[in-house]
Amino acid sequence: MNGNDPFAGLPAAPAFTVTSTGVRAGEALPATQMSGMFGVPGGEDRSPQLSWSGAPEDTQSYAVTVYDPDAPTQSGFWHWAVANIPADVTDLPEGAGDDAGSGLPAGAFQLPNDARLARFIGAAPPAGHGPHRYVITVHALDTPDIDVPADGTPALLGFNIASHILARATITATAETPAP
Repeated sequence: MNGNDPFAGLPAAPAFTVTSTGVRAGEALPATQMSGMFGVPGGEDRSPQLSWSGAPEDTQSYAVTVYDPDAPTQSGFWHWAVANIPADVTDLPEGAGDDAGSGLPAGAFQLPNDARLARFIGAAPPAGHGPHRYVITVHALDTPDIDVPADGTPALLGFNIASHILARATITATAETPAP
């Protein structure tokens, strides 16, 4: 694991709480959050269940991102990005990030991830590359519409989040594929 801090250089933001029924901070991701599409045996490419609380009262919307800063690229790997989650929503069911975004609330939408799919794609670290961190973040925002196009990138979403962030809640889990 390298020292990439996905929040370095971003505005400081107070924390609030995010929990998951399947993902635990510092622990390995379950098979449901691994990528069958990328060939991980038993991987299901199901977005994690998430619940959050304690966001600032003036929150007008949320965004959710899942990011691997340890991917062997210069920019990491974005697994999921959801924009415009209404402020009265405080949880997403497991599997909300399927091809149709069937578990997302009205008004929210998924941006294409780094596989160019507008859905959640599970973890699939290269064999023998070592452990990877998967940073699951709920961003509390001061605007009801983060103003990114549906075909925008997670990086563009992140750029817009930086000027609208009120607080963030994070769970960092891990995954590793042993060398053959």
